[in-house]
Amino acid sequence: MSEIPPCPQCASEYTYEDGALLVCPECAHEWSNNPEFTNERVYKDANGNLLEEGDWVTIIKDLKVKGTSKVAKVGTKVRIQRLIDEDHDIDCKIDGIGAMKLKTQFVKKA
Repeated sequence: MSEIPPCPQCASEYTYEDGALLVCPECAHEWSNNPEFTNERVYKDANGNLLEEGDWVTIIKDLKVKGTSKVAKVGTKVRIQRLIDEDHDIDCKIDGIGAMKLKTQFVKKA
């Protein structure tokens, strides 16, 4: 019989298996004990390359800047300052435009 670990949230020893998940009856926390499944988000560009903070990316589509008449042109190189878990994944600064958020689907790794 395999050893079932205690709950990572409340440290209860009464955890049990429910299919592929482990469940805590005291705090109702559910998690996977399989290291293959993690909650860490993976950021990929339009071509499927992994992106990390500090990488240089190129914009692959003209993007209108909301609230202005400016446009971020195709081919503009941008350095990723932060990767965030929001609708727009990339925090960056574009020359001539300023701070901006981009979606990973509109960039490719340079």
